Amino acid sequence: MTTQNLQPGQKIPATIVTGFLGAGKTTLIRNLLQNANGKRIALIVNEFGDMGFDGSLVNGCADPDCAAEEVVELTNGCICCTVADDFLPTMEMLLSRETPPEHIVIETSGLALPQPLVRAFSWPSVKTRVTVDGVVTVLDAAALAEGRIALDEEALEAQRAADEALDHESPVEELFQDQLRCADLVVLNKADLVAADTLKSVESGIQAEIRPAVHIVSSENGTLPIEVLLGRQSAAEDDMAARHEHHHHHHDDDHEDHDDHHNHHDHHHHDDFESHVLEVPAFDALKTAETKVLEAMALKGVLRIKGAIRIEGKSAPAMVQAVGPRVETWFAAGAESSGRLVVIGLKGFDLEAVSALLGTLRAAA
Repeated sequence: MTTQNLQPGQKIPATIVTGFLGAGKTTLIRNLLQNANGKRIALIVNEFGDMGFDGSLVNGCADPDCAAEEVVELTNGCICCTVADDFLPTMEMLLSRETPPEHIVIETSGLALPQPLVRAFSWPSVKTRVTVDGVVTVLDAAALAEGRIALDEEALEAQRAADEALDHESPVEELFQDQLRCADLVVLNKADLVAADTLKSVESGIQAEIRPAVHIVSSENGTLPIEVLLGRQSAAEDDMAARHEHHHHHHDDDHEDHDDHHNHHDHHHHDDFESHVLEVPAFDALKTAETKVLEAMALKGVLRIKGAIRIEGKSAPAMVQAVGPRVETWFAAGAESSGRLVVIGLKGFDLEAVSALLGTLRAAA
């Protein structure tokens, strides 16, 4: 995967990873950083030691103005930061760096709610520079299969009791529901430890708690392609009404988008992803292209569509980025490989149906 630099004025996307103790957040994030493919990712964590980086990945701190306990430079161009006294100073420190990150990943502590963190992105010094790309909630499929939200619920309660910043009043089950309500992507980790029929039952229970157009994907050892985790473009900070937690009920269930969106529940493992590069003809108008791409996104198993297309009468190609129920298009002079779209989905998705909607000329080599 090639990395595109942020355009002038473009906000830095941030992904929030939440989930209970033992679900596999740390493993998922470590795999993400080790497969960053040149993308400059900044990771905000509570403690570096929890990440378990091996010596080959840690480069020491290359910035003379930072303390070693605040920033760790990784050899692949990524950096790690601890949350200093507060989240906002840490974000401001990242944004003030000579080379700002291209993406920010934030690992919440196991019992912290994502909603207040998303609201923090409305802070003036952050809002103009960063947007919440997506909230990823990691679940322990093996625990859920046994009717528990974590394999070691006693350790979960001990973690909550030890952290004064956490909510000590609400039932853990309510916190679990709140993490699901805020999610843009739900990862059922440790899926390889659960029988297929049991996993389907677990998914059915989850779907009652999540919002429309939220994918459920499965993983083993927290391994998922970077393009599934990043680039969801949810702008969650502008969509808090539909993500309310138990203590912020405002009867806003009616505020959900009533377009033809639907929940996606896809059971798969890492090897079950596939991508195809399609050569497509020029579209008569940008609106036509957006409509066709959205129709293709609604097909079962299609996760992402991106690329550059030609519009009749326009000299500059149009860039396309689509995920879930959203498609973003803009004209960009000098784009490479215009007339090509990359379609990413679960193995076995209906490529012919996608091709028919997009008027494909042929599959690109």
